[in-house]
Amino acid sequence: MELELTSERLLLRPFDRSDVELAVEMTTDPDVMKFYSGAVDEAEIVAKAVNFNRRAGGGCIGIWTVLGRSTGERLGEVFLLPLPIEADDTEWELVDGEAIPDGEIELGYLFKPSTWGKGVATEACQRLLRFAFEETPLDEIVAVIEEENAASERVLLKCGFVYEGQRRAYAMQLTSFRITRISLVHSNSSSRK
Repeated sequence: MELELTSERLLLRPFDRSDVELAVEMTTDPDVMKFYSGAVDEAEIVAKAVNFNRRAGGGCIGIWTVLGRSTGERLGEVFLLPLPIEADDTEWELVDGEAIPDGEIELGYLFKPSTWGKGVATEACQRLLRFAFEETPLDEIVAVIEEENAASERVLLKCGFVYEGQRRAYAMQLTSFRITRISLVHSNSSSRK
């Protein structure tokens, strides 16, 4: 399974230790973290970063760093990870081994402000969804956001996710979306007509 993914403008590659600086830059920025319970202390992110290159399901579950194809600039991260319900963070012990973890798998993302409003998040998420539904056994993927996060809602809807209402995740009530392999295939075939 090829884990390095390309789209028109982007390269998605598995997160590695050289990407910790990007994670720190984004998660310590109050604007980036506005809808993710606020900016995080640098030391906390560095301590958690030992988990960020973990993968499961033959590599299909984990974090990808998103780079500009022409520039190589690190722009952000997208991920497929187990959705925590009562925990307030990813349960990293589930991201280990060849099996896909039980439970729902979440698509999520963080991007530098310089990319906002340019379709980068949408393009990266669409590419990761195509990978998930063409190269892995996943049949559905969820996404959760804070209700006020209109920009992320637009990204998810453009990618084909369907709004499902409020649900419990990350030990709080969040707005939920879902996409299935069947709906993505139907959406792609409709858009080609």
